[in-house]
Amino acid sequence: MNDQIKDAVLRMAWEDRTTFEEIEKRFGLNEAAVIRIMRQSLKPSGFRMWRRRVSGRITKHRKTFEARRAELKPSAWRDEVSGSE
Repeated sequence: MNDQIKDAVLRMAWEDRTTFEEIEKRFGLNEAAVIRIMRQSLKPSGFRMWRRRVSGRITKHRKTFEARRAELKPSAWRDEVSGSE
């Protein structure tokens, strides 16, 4: 893996709104591979901070994020917003 790809993966892994699925789709790296790259690239304290941050984020997993968003939007509200009352 070249440095440009590694830097892009590191940047995307730190972003709150970028899911592991998006990283896998773009680079072919599953969650375990991303974790391995982060562990190798960051200082131990930085890696622990990142893991705590990622573990508390529903947005890092597409299924969890989409399920949570659907939960938060009642169907009546969705109808009002879309204009299909």
